[in-house]
Amino acid sequence: MAATDIARQVGEGCRTVPLAGHVGFDSLPDQLVNKSVSQGFCFNILCVGETGLGKSTLMDTLFNTKFEGEPATHTQPGVQLRSNTYDLQESNVGLKLTIVSTVGFGDQINKEDSYKPIVEFIDAQFEAYLQEELKIRRVLHTYHDSRIHACLYFIAPTGHSLKSLDLVTMKKLDSKVNIIPIIAKSDAISKSELTKFKIKITSELVSNGVQIYQFPTDDESVAEINGTMNAHLPFAVIGSTEELKIGNKMMKARQYPWGTVQVENEAHCDFVKLREMLIRVNMEDLREQTHSRHYELYRRCKLEEMGFKDTDPDSKPFSLQETYEAKRNEFLGELQKKEEEMRQMFVQRVKEKEAELKEAEKELHEKFDRLKKLHQDEKKKLEDKKKSLDDEVNAFKQRKTAAELLQSQGSQAGGSQTLKRDKEKKNVTGGAKLKWSEDLQHGHRQCLLFLATFCWTPLLVTGWKSSFLVSPGSSLRNKAVPHFTKNKMQQ
Repeated sequence: MAATDIARQVGEGCRTVPLAGHVGFDSLPDQLVNKSVSQGFCFNILCVGETGLGKSTLMDTLFNTKFEGEPATHTQPGVQLRSNTYDLQESNVGLKLTIVSTVGFGDQINKEDSYKPIVEFIDAQFEAYLQEELKIRRVLHTYHDSRIHACLYFIAPTGHSLKSLDLVTMKKLDSKVNIIPIIAKSDAISKSELTKFKIKITSELVSNGVQIYQFPTDDESVAEINGTMNAHLPFAVIGSTEELKIGNKMMKARQYPWGTVQVENEAHCDFVKLREMLIRVNMEDLREQTHSRHYELYRRCKLEEMGFKDTDPDSKPFSLQETYEAKRNEFLGELQKKEEEMRQMFVQRVKEKEAELKEAEKELHEKFDRLKKLHQDEKKKLEDKKKSLDDEVNAFKQRKTAAELLQSQGSQAGGSQTLKRDKEKKNVTGGAKLKWSEDLQHGHRQCLLFLATFCWTPLLVTGWKSSFLVSPGSSLRNKAVPHFTKNKMQQ
């Protein structure tokens, strides 16, 4: 018998029996309260609305404190979510409060995708909790739950109707978070306009199928007050951290030239109703609704995407192990199929690559043959050119040798001719000298004859002797020159 069938029979066979005396398990609520108080509580609020609607001021007013934060500007390129966590303590109860604000929401010209960052943020918190829940070793009692428990949607006090951005955003969020619509800065319009504006908002939400959070009425202790408060939705609120003295009391209020608006005066706004419903009455229900409704919806869709189901096609219950085995076999089958496809694709690509390589190899061989033939032709041309150059060099050497031989022969013949010319020149020079000496001797004789005739007749008479005869061929240096002594000159 399967374990599920046994568990079903145990549940169906439960009987009620009386107790004979006090046992003590009536203290379980006290034990649960003490444990919860010791562990503390967490609550996460998402504030969605356009910049400048007073989201931060309202949070400060709700929790009667001053949360640190920088004011947002209207120059953001897109919607960004800013999360801040605070530890609050009231009496002996600790609360870890997380406030998430949408920075830059509604400030862009194109507002078509303004809701997407908000949806992605909520899904990311669900996914983080699911991953922690699916771990083998879970620590959920110490895990910081960041899932959004309440979404305060701030509506601008236009007095006419909801903007299309508001309708689209709330429609995308109603299945993921508890939406509580509120009219921000409700003191900007009159009471009659505010009443009509509430009716208009409610009708538009119903006509567009937007499901907002309804305060629970199944608990008798809070059914009456919650039923009354459901009729006041959306709440028209005012936020202020300034305290003014009104009568004998210091109260949170806003001072205007025309009068004073008291934040905690129910005749002026619905701030007290919002605080009662959100914090003092239904905070635990908001936490429970987030876990049992919105998170379970996300978890079921996510597990169905992963292949887990509660029943088989025959409407029989599936155990987790059977679901796991079926999913595992399906996954292995898909993996094997993909592996086979990848193997075939790999083989096909290898064949294509081999064909490409063979074609490339063929082209390389053809190119190599062409280059080889071209190389051989170039080599043959170079060898022919070298042979012709060698022939020219040999012919040049032969011509050079012949020219040198002719030059040597010519130099020898020129030497003999030079000797002959020198000899002939010498002979001619000797004859010229002989003739010159003969002419000179003749001139001397004529001169001596003249002197003897006219001047030296007494000398000749006295018997001076002088031989002037010069043998033919003698030079003038050897010729006799008359020499007269002093004695002879006196004679």
